[in-house]
Amino acid sequence: MSNLVIGVDLGGTETKIGIVEENGRILSKSIIPTKVFEGRIAVVTRIAEAIKQLIMETGSSVGEIIGIGVGSPGSIDHETGTVLFSPNLPDWSGFELTVILEKLTGIRTFVENDANAFVLGEWAFGAFKGCKHMIGLTLGTGVGGGVITHGTLMTGKNGYGGELGHTIVQIGGPLCGCGSHGCLEALASASAVVNMAREYSKRFSKSLIYQAPQLTARVVFDCAKAGDLAASMIVERVTDALAAAIGNFVHIFNPEHIVIGGGMSRAGSILIDGIRKKLPRFVMPSFSDTFQVNLSELVENAGITGAASIVFYRLS
Repeated sequence: MSNLVIGVDLGGTETKIGIVEENGRILSKSIIPTKVFEGRIAVVTRIAEAIKQLIMETGSSVGEIIGIGVGSPGSIDHETGTVLFSPNLPDWSGFELTVILEKLTGIRTFVENDANAFVLGEWAFGAFKGCKHMIGLTLGTGVGGGVITHGTLMTGKNGYGGELGHTIVQIGGPLCGCGSHGCLEALASASAVVNMAREYSKRFSKSLIYQAPQLTARVVFDCAKAGDLAASMIVERVTDALAAAIGNFVHIFNPEHIVIGGGMSRAGSILIDGIRKKLPRFVMPSFSDTFQVNLSELVENAGITGAASIVFYRLS
């Protein structure tokens, strides 16, 4: 075996780690609790130990690993691998993640924003592998975005570019975690779906939504599939926001493919069909046949393969 890469999908709750081949096949993987409350050094030390364990279990050697790729939430200085700010990792501001992980493992390390890692993973291993003009959107607790144009990851002057989740789609809309109002994230994330469901609780107290033991975005989408009125209204708001945002992205970036991933993408046809149906309202006729919108096929392992693709991209 040669040219193996370690992919680390760093999350606020759990961290997924895998050994990945150049073709995207995962040889071995593990999931460990992140335990952010223990502090950043403890977290990275645990990740390093898990990496060493995986290498040993697969019979590989450190020499066969060409790099470690880490997909981290927040603003990342991707040149130095420093976490500049991350709301899910509150004490990590200014943390030199690359430096520490390289010291602990002896393996060259690259760090990227997790949404950028997602679109790189689609570029490297997804259904539209090698596409030179692609947008990736991750719908989870928040909404992340990444842009590849002319085969290059777009990061901007300071490396913060591609924050597509904070595109304003509704002036004066719901408050977003970033402090603004009406962001895509405030209308089309899993958190937004739950917030909308809570708002509807008095008006639609008999909705199927409120009969579930726990209120989640998945519950809302499942209830919408069953024809529940309140759930269907929420899904309409979500797909409206996504269609409007994607229309903006089409006009700005002229992509060939828009790929949607993240936990909410598991909603499937009710999500993607709603977006596709509404898109013509937001796209100029001259752009109408220039792009496709699809759900990611890498959902289960997208975090690991995306993180691994950082290494392949940087060393290509």
